[in-house]
Amino acid sequence: MRVVTWLFNLMLFLLALGFALSNTQAVDLRFMPGDLVWRAPLVVFLLVFLAAGVVLGLLGAAPSLFRHRREIARLTKELKHAARPAAAPQAPATPSVQETATGSSVGLGV
Repeated sequence: MRVVTWLFNLMLFLLALGFALSNTQAVDLRFMPGDLVWRAPLVVFLLVFLAAGVVLGLLGAAPSLFRHRREIARLTKELKHAARPAAAPQAPATPSVQETATGSSVGLGV
């Protein structure tokens, strides 16, 4: 399965590399306010906007990531506390004389 994943990633990389190499023409990027114009190869703009999208996506996911980490830490702490053995284990209760004489049917209505 790892080989298939590596082959898929390699093919995806080669496809992106071919796209980048075939789009080296300079393009103009104009902004609405004013006469601000940037001139650069299309690949540069695509990479800049891809990086900006990744950063914005990570910033959007950060609060839930931290919330999940806090919840995992709390649950781990709770699990360790619940799994800790008692400080002094209690000795099993010995049956009284009446319970041994009558058996386990006492209190069951039998």
